[in-house]
Amino acid sequence: MSRPDDTGTELLYEGEWLRLVRRGKWEACERTHSAEGLAVIVIAVTPADEVLFVEQYRMALGAPTIEMPAGLVGDDDAGDTLEAAATRELVEETGWEPGRVEILLTGPTSSGMSNERIAFARARDLRRVGEGGGVGNEDITVHHVPRAEAPAWLMRKHREGYELDLKLWAGLWMIEHNPDGSPAD
Repeated sequence: MSRPDDTGTELLYEGEWLRLVRRGKWEACERTHSAEGLAVIVIAVTPADEVLFVEQYRMALGAPTIEMPAGLVGDDDAGDTLEAAATRELVEETGWEPGRVEILLTGPTSSGMSNERIAFARARDLRRVGEGGGVGNEDITVHHVPRAEAPAWLMRKHREGYELDLKLWAGLWMIEHNPDGSPAD
């Protein structure tokens, strides 16, 4: 595979969490919190067979969204791991703590625009440890949705005007499957 020369990177803007760069004629947004621009999305099902979703207003979209719990890896601690970030975000956002976390797959979120990569993490053996809601001014609402009703519930939220993270459908599939299609244990 040929690769264009990207040695001529021009910094257009740098903020606290993002920077905008130009390489030749191509502009891209980069995460600044770690070299890999890593984030994690957590697939979590309660002992009552409810999928955990989070609702929050996203300034970039100017709209409320429905997502699975997620967050940056290494934003507060350079030694952060995918598993530690998944556990932290799940507890902070939903109030549920996993007994174990499996990292399933890591890949780009928008390969034509950003260096951000996200890891799908499956949280297992959940136990309730708090209310969730996020930290700081995240203002997260937690939704516990029966797994069998999750797709229909999501489409209702879409009709109500919520933006839906398209990774939700991959997450729902990975409740029961591994990325290679084999059954999840």
